[in-house]
Amino acid sequence: MVKNIRRFNFLIISTAVFSLSSILMSFSNKTGFQEIKVINPVSDSFYYIIIDKSDFELKVYDQDGWFATYPVVFGSKDTADKMREGDKRTPNGNFTIILKKINPKWGMELLLDYPNEESIRKFNLRKAKGLLSAHARIGNGIAIHGTRPQEEWTVDEEYNWTDGCISLKYTEMKDLYSYIPQGTKVTIQP
Repeated sequence: MVKNIRRFNFLIISTAVFSLSSILMSFSNKTGFQEIKVINPVSDSFYYIIIDKSDFELKVYDQDGWFATYPVVFGSKDTADKMREGDKRTPNGNFTIILKKINPKWGMELLLDYPNEESIRKFNLRKAKGLLSAHARIGNGIAIHGTRPQEEWTVDEEYNWTDGCISLKYTEMKDLYSYIPQGTKVTIQP
């Protein structure tokens, strides 16, 4: 069952931008996250997303706090960080939605900036330590997208089927896509 409760009580834009940093600092201190860089006022996004792999949840927050929750699946049940291209793991870290597009297979898609500087640094460090072969590649194309319309059951049964992306039900992805803008910050955690 979807835990998707949405509120539509937005603050005046100037007030929201002014108070945004204090809200995020308060949220960061209460949750114990080391660092959450989730809102860039220049992006015009009043939302940020936290994806919790162990709970199979994507949570959306706005300037007032929790906004909506969607069940999701991934590429692997392994909640460890993505190591290399082809391992089917979903990367951990802080990302930005860089493109909204329509995919011919599963419809609406929010492309993340993976690999970003943080991902490349971790990948190179693992190579230097010998944890990855010299020929390993980092991969790319990680996105938040829906299932195929007839395969929404994969989310209900927590069946991980992607190559490392985050997948919502097709119908719920339509909802998320309708209000999440390009530039929205995303944190993926184990």
